[in-house]
Amino acid sequence: MSNILLYAEVTKENYLHTVLFELAYKAQELSKKLNNADVSALLICKTGLAESFKEAFINSGFDYVYIAEDESFADYSTELYSKTAVEIIREVNPDIMLIGATTQGRDLAPRISASLHTGLTADCIGLDINEKGQLAATRPTFGGKLMATILCKTLPQMATVRPKVFKPAPENIVKDTKFIYIKPDIGNVQKKVEFIEFVKGLNTAINELDSARIIVAGGKGMKNEAGFELLKNFAESIGACVAASRGAVDMGLASADIQIGQTGKTVTPQLYIACGISGAIQHIVGMQDSDKIIAINTDEKAPIFEHSDCGIVGDIFEVLPKLTAIYKNK
Repeated sequence: MSNILLYAEVTKENYLHTVLFELAYKAQELSKKLNNADVSALLICKTGLAESFKEAFINSGFDYVYIAEDESFADYSTELYSKTAVEIIREVNPDIMLIGATTQGRDLAPRISASLHTGLTADCIGLDINEKGQLAATRPTFGGKLMATILCKTLPQMATVRPKVFKPAPENIVKDTKFIYIKPDIGNVQKKVEFIEFVKGLNTAINELDSARIIVAGGKGMKNEAGFELLKNFAESIGACVAASRGAVDMGLASADIQIGQTGKTVTPQLYIACGISGAIQHIVGMQDSDKIIAINTDEKAPIFEHSDCGIVGDIFEVLPKLTAIYKNK
């Protein structure tokens, strides 16, 4: 019987990262193509925390949850987490191991794959099972110009997956989940890095793109820093997060950590407002699942309008100040 194992990341606020539930629903689809393979989770957390997550696991379609609890796991540690994860993976022996491509996941996954001498496809935006029963993981390559589907020759077949690429289940998938506690063997682990304090960066605090309800994104059409300031003022007036296309990032108008698209983030807000963005396919794949999309562009034939629910044909330098004034008054 095949086994799909998902890494259940715990955030700094002691919640399960939402990418787990996105991967859980996708894993159900993959499971059906593998003769109903078991879908399991690997949870590493501080003592007592797992109890508060059990209902979420039961309602998300997990057959088994492997739990390693210790006070040493209160803060993420590459050495402690990777050693514990590797020991549990060797015991569970999954065919497929999926990890969210979060900051933590991107640090942990290569440590695990190196220790297990297996391959790892990073930053995936698509997962499938091919005719031979292998995991087919798709990711952007050559700067987002091509999509590559990669197979892993060794087990477990590992992949990290971008948050927001897949949607969580629309309703609960309830199973009789078995919870298996495994005592971690970390007494002889030498920690090379000690956690002292977490300081949230200003840009991160302003731009929580993964969970944003409203996103205002600027492209090349913003032209300069003054244009991007207009964008930020408008975003502030409606309580939105600021994002950018790759074109705007390449022009130096925004940092890469707020880039949307194949080589940036994938987002699914309730409202996405594209300002001065032409609508290249590389950008579209990063925001096409937004509930509502509004585009503002001077070119009425811009591709972005084909993907929008509402479009404004006009000069961004005239439109945005008027919209900002309206919403600031409200």
